[in-house]
Amino acid sequence: MQSFFVPAGGECREKKRRNKIVSKNNPSKPQQAEDGGFRQEISLFGGVSIIGGIMIGSGIFYLGSYVLQRSGMSPGLSLLVWIIGGLVSLLGGLCYAELGASKPKAGGSYVYLSEAFHPAVGFMCGFSSWLLGGAGSIAAIAIAFPKAFSSLIPVSDLTVKIAAIVLILLLTAVNYVGVKAGSLVQNIFMVAKLAPIALILVLGLFAGKQSPSLSPIPEGGVTAGGFIGMVAFATVASLWAYEGWTNLNIVSEEIRNPKKNLPLALMIAISGCALLYTLFNFSIYRVLPMDQITSMIGEGNIYLGTEAAKQVLGSAGQIVVVIAMATAIFGSLNGCILVFPRQYYAMAKDGYFFKSFAKLHPKYKTPGASLIVQAVISIVLVLMRDLDQLTNLVIFSSMFFNTLTIAAVFVFRKREPNLERPYKIIGYPITVGVTLLIFIGLMLNTLMEDPVTSVIGLAVPALGFACYHFFRWFNNRQPSK
Repeated sequence: MQSFFVPAGGECREKKRRNKIVSKNNPSKPQQAEDGGFRQEISLFGGVSIIGGIMIGSGIFYLGSYVLQRSGMSPGLSLLVWIIGGLVSLLGGLCYAELGASKPKAGGSYVYLSEAFHPAVGFMCGFSSWLLGGAGSIAAIAIAFPKAFSSLIPVSDLTVKIAAIVLILLLTAVNYVGVKAGSLVQNIFMVAKLAPIALILVLGLFAGKQSPSLSPIPEGGVTAGGFIGMVAFATVASLWAYEGWTNLNIVSEEIRNPKKNLPLALMIAISGCALLYTLFNFSIYRVLPMDQITSMIGEGNIYLGTEAAKQVLGSAGQIVVVIAMATAIFGSLNGCILVFPRQYYAMAKDGYFFKSFAKLHPKYKTPGASLIVQAVISIVLVLMRDLDQLTNLVIFSSMFFNTLTIAAVFVFRKREPNLERPYKIIGYPITVGVTLLIFIGLMLNTLMEDPVTSVIGLAVPALGFACYHFFRWFNNRQPSK
C-alpha cells in the first residue's frame, strides 16, 4: 500500500510527516490548532441532536412504503426489518464509537482512514464529501424544505431554488458565528421535530383500530432462501432512514468529554431512532387497513405517515405533517452544514488541502473558509437540474469508505494495542467481523443493483487521488505563513 501511494524515496518523509502530526497531539486530548483550537461546546444532548437531527428527516413519512414493499407487504416482517436495520446501524455506530473515543480529533473517517491505511485514502474520502457528497446532501435537503409546503401552498421551481439558497446562507451564517449557536439550533429543532411525530405516533397506537398481522412470514409463504434475500433487500431500504450516524465523529473535537459522551451519544441516538421508526410504522398499521395501504402504494402514493396523520387528526393532520417535515428537514440541514467543514479543516491541517481551510476564525473558532466554500458549492448544486443523479454517484464510494472505516478498528487494535481506548466494542473481534461482513454485503448489493452508477461514482475519489498528490506537492513548496 505504501509503495503504491508514495513515490520512491518519499516513504520515510511521509512517515516522519505523519509521526510529527501524531506526536504534536496527545491522543487523549482534543487536537489543538495553532490559533487556539476548537471550543468544546457540544454537550451529550447536543451530540444526540446532531445524529438524530440528520437521521430523522421527512423520510419517516414515506420510507416505510419501500420497506413494506420489499418485505412482501407483510407488516410483521417489515417491523422486524426496521429492528434489524437499527441493529446493523448500531453495530456500525459502536465501531465508530471506539474509533472516536480513542482518537477524538476533528475529521472523523478522514482521520481514521489516513492513519490506518494512508493519507491518500483519507483524502479521497474527504474530497468526495467536499466536492459532491456533503455539498450534494446539503443542496438536496435545502431543496426539500420549501417543497414540504407544496401540499398547503403552490411553490414554483424558482421559489424552491431561491428559498433553498436563502436557507443555506442563513444556516451557514449561524454556524459561522460558533458551534454553540449551531448546536443550540440543532437542539431546538430536534425537540421541535419530535413533538408532532410523537403526537401522530401516540394517537396512532392508542386510537388506531386495526390489528395488523405480526407474523414475519408473508402471505403465500416463501422459501428459506427467498426469505433471507427478502430480509436483506428490505434492510437496505431501512438503512436509508438510518443514514447519518457516521457524522458525529467529524466534530468529536468539539464534544465535551468526547471519550464518554461520543459513544453514549451514538448509542442513545441510533437506539432511539430504531425505536422511533419501529413504533411509528406500527402506529401506521394500527390506523390504516392493509387493503388501503396496498391500494395507496399501488397508485404511487407512498406517504403512509401523512395519510395516517389525516386519519387520527382530521383536517389538522396535513398541517401537523407539514410542520413535522419542515422542522425535520431544517434540523437535518443544519446538522450537515455544521459537521462537514470540520473534515475539510482536518485535511487542510495535515497539509493536504487549501491552507485557508486549516484556519479557525480568531473569535468564533469555526472553520470559516470551509463553511463559506461549502455554501458556494451547495448553491451551485441547487442551481443544477440533475442533482439527484450527481449525488447518486457518490453512494457506492461512501459505502466503500464506511466499510474501510470499520476495518480500521482491526488495524488499530493490531498496530496500537496500548492505545487508550475509553470505549471498546463488546465481543471483539466477532462483532466487528460480523459488522464488516454486513457492510461488505450491502456494498456488493448496491454494486449489483446499479453497477453503472456505482462504477462511474468511483471517478470522484479517483479525482481526489490526483488532487491529493497535487496538494501534497503544492503545499510543500509553499512557505508556511
